[in-house]
Amino acid sequence: MVSAAELLDEARAGDRRALARVLSHIERGDDEARRLGRLAFPLAGRATTVGITGAPGAGKSTLTSATVSEVRGRGDRVAVLAIDPSSPFSGGALLGDRTRMNDHALDEGVFIRSMATRGHLGGLALAAPEAIRALDAAGYPWVLVETVGVGQVEVEVAGAADTTVVVVNPGWGDSVQANKAGLMEIADVFVVNKADRPGASQTVHDLEGMLDLTRGGPWRPPVVSAVGTTGEGTAELWDAVLAHRAHLERSGELATRRSARLRDELAAVVVQQLRTEAEARLGAGEREAIEAEVLARRLDPWSAADRLLGRR
Repeated sequence: MVSAAELLDEARAGDRRALARVLSHIERGDDEARRLGRLAFPLAGRATTVGITGAPGAGKSTLTSATVSEVRGRGDRVAVLAIDPSSPFSGGALLGDRTRMNDHALDEGVFIRSMATRGHLGGLALAAPEAIRALDAAGYPWVLVETVGVGQVEVEVAGAADTTVVVVNPGWGDSVQANKAGLMEIADVFVVNKADRPGASQTVHDLEGMLDLTRGGPWRPPVVSAVGTTGEGTAELWDAVLAHRAHLERSGELATRRSARLRDELAAVVVQQLRTEAEARLGAGEREAIEAEVLARRLDPWSAADRLLGRR
């Protein structure tokens, strides 16, 4: 049986099957994932992560595929981590969308992986950073993290990238919808995709107006028009990503963002570990009895939690 160290070494040497196995362990969150995580952690920290998010149907996968072509055209290797909260065995949206990236299937400089929660105890919020580190350790200087939608998990994962690209379509929503989704806060670059459709210029105008009202500071997210199906605008999109990366390095914000992400990840792991330990220590009968007290309104949830944790 191949050890975790050997498996990671094979992945770093360019064995794509070994890298796929590493990511499968991380996806499941098993004991091997912990060993691989410990080994990959000191080897990572070089790759730039770019989160790509937006509402379903915005054309993120098509745009991501076109962006991969742009990155490869400039001579860089790139990995794509497609985040899908649904089961990978259900024929979910992203696994279907991944087939649109078949143009890159034979390119050794591209690695594409769909990732779902599956059995991972901490879910995508904990699995995604470890997967990114594995791809980083395997030598990919760019990791594109694409999400299926704009739910809380997807926005959190995409927003935890070095640069977050928010993809919208012509006629997309209003300022209330945008702010409700949290997209205005996390966006470093906006892309109006399907810009060959009517209303694209108005959407660009609307976004610029919203940015005037909501975003100040040294970096104003550029609004790029693109057509993912033809690749039009992807050069401008990648130029915007590179400009944001340069801004982060120049301002020192890159190190600040990455430090904040690690602190948040540490806190999330601690919470998950404590939850797992608490559940393991509680007997089913004891928990059910206290839950019954809460449901009968004889005990409030905070007091019940204290009792479950043995504090009272």
